[in-house]
Amino acid sequence: MNPMRNFLARGVVALVDAGRKLQGLQMRLTADEVKDGMEHFEPYGFTSNPLAGAEGLAAFLGGDRSHGVVICVSDRRFRLQALKSGEVALYTDEGDRLHFKRGRVIEVETLTLKVKAGEAVEFDTPVIRTTGRIESLGDQIAVGVSTSLHVHEGSDKKPVKGG
Repeated sequence: MNPMRNFLARGVVALVDAGRKLQGLQMRLTADEVKDGMEHFEPYGFTSNPLAGAEGLAAFLGGDRSHGVVICVSDRRFRLQALKSGEVALYTDEGDRLHFKRGRVIEVETLTLKVKAGEAVEFDTPVIRTTGRIESLGDQIAVGVSTSLHVHEGSDKKPVKGG
């Protein structure tokens, strides 16, 4: 048999072992071939745990079917569609998304967005808008130019005048 003919195969993810340094996948390949522990090569800085049923492209170096690697996994069930040319997005099966849109706009959509910064979060922008309320768990809000009175519920401190 021609070794080049065995070089690439399409398949479907059956199981994932995400606890390894290089994630392992069990793949169901064409012609009912099942391969366990296939190493899933992912681009540096990006990782995912694909759902069973996601599709993958497996490579077998030199056409040797005894050791294959998965070089790409995609899931058409959840892929964002109709992005404009040049746009980029990250997404999940639950509907979360990070969408880099044309016009230098970035949209984040999720139920809860948590930011953990060891020292500070900085915004260098002329305007911050919100459609909801702002809550602070600290004891004061210091305002640069404007004047603000701020008291936390349950606090025995008097209002602090900023400015």
